[in-house]
Amino acid sequence: MLNPSILSKTVQAFIDQHLHDNPAQIILKGSSFEHVSGKELAQQIEGKKRIQKKLPTWFKTRGIYYPPTLNLSQSSSEITANYKAGLLEGHSLIDITGGFGVDDYFFLQKFNRVIYCEQDPDLAEIVRHNLSLLNPLKTPTYIVGNSLDYVKKQTQKIDWIYADPGRRSQADQKIFKLEESEPNILKHLTLLLSKSKKILLKTSPLLDLQMGLEQIQTVQEIHIVAVKNDVKELLWIIGEQSRQKIRIKTVNFGTHRLQTFLSFWGEEKPIQNTYNYPQTYLYEPNSAILKAGLFKKVAKDYNLDKLAVHTHLYTSTQLVDFPGRRFRIIKCLPYNKKNLKSLHLKNAHITTRNFPLSVKQIRRIHRIAEGGEDYLFCTQSFDKNKIIIWCEKIKFNASTA
Repeated sequence: MLNPSILSKTVQAFIDQHLHDNPAQIILKGSSFEHVSGKELAQQIEGKKRIQKKLPTWFKTRGIYYPPTLNLSQSSSEITANYKAGLLEGHSLIDITGGFGVDDYFFLQKFNRVIYCEQDPDLAEIVRHNLSLLNPLKTPTYIVGNSLDYVKKQTQKIDWIYADPGRRSQADQKIFKLEESEPNILKHLTLLLSKSKKILLKTSPLLDLQMGLEQIQTVQEIHIVAVKNDVKELLWIIGEQSRQKIRIKTVNFGTHRLQTFLSFWGEEKPIQNTYNYPQTYLYEPNSAILKAGLFKKVAKDYNLDKLAVHTHLYTSTQLVDFPGRRFRIIKCLPYNKKNLKSLHLKNAHITTRNFPLSVKQIRRIHRIAEGGEDYLFCTQSFDKNKIIIWCEKIKFNASTA
């Protein structure tokens, strides 16, 4: 339950002043406020600290109330929530898994009517308070209780239903299978499609795309969303009928630019790539493309040679604008202790691809520490020889010269 005493100016000032303190120490020390416990103070400090980069709008808004950290860890970031809202259009949306309400804040900017459903009354009360601060002129309709019961009662079709099912087991273990999530979307898919024109489903990044398509027959689009090369969300747009071509879009929000790549399901398999030894430039796809399994398509679209069938690294003589990391090759050598020693590198960033040794093993054997400006790729060429590629990273605005 929301404790209004936490919202007082003195308590809020205390939270800001002790933002960098250890929450455990706050609990041990106890509280000097009559109606606020040390545990409550620790929760607010820990919550605000956790969302500083993930939810900057929440962080800079005075009076935001923070729930337990589990609710925060499961919520979308502002970057991904804003991206989701950009995919949708219409008049009405029901969020059947409301949570901390981040997605709904952005949905409100696209829809005239947003219905926030949440079973936990305490969390719903917190979200109601926060959204009234963030956008007092436009707030959702709040439904506290079983969202599926609410959906069943709808007499007119909603434009969109949004679902982000819980992915924690009863033993508090992370899960990713659709049938294990709560609610089980597969079990209720017929109901949801009968009450909405389309569904936007957010799933774990660990869910296999092929498995998802086999379980959900009417997927129309899949969006794979990464932030700083870390896949955060798989988004599935589901309609009443399947499309002949299922669109696949990968998105990577980098520090300086947005990388996108488009394909359709099934395009990857028939593509025939060309293979070559490392040339002038080396390319490593971002994590969203790797999750999509578009290893051949990205080479074809950017006119690149692959290093080997199972080595998802690419090369060219001319620099191209690639959705991933780009490197200028300094030297390429057969992998052995003598050759690696000849590079005289005490520090380097090391990556392995299709290679029998791990990065940790390579560091131990060759006594190379992490860091510096040099990059080493230990991999195999198309003729199955182990090689070392010594590179320097090209920044996003580097000259093509």
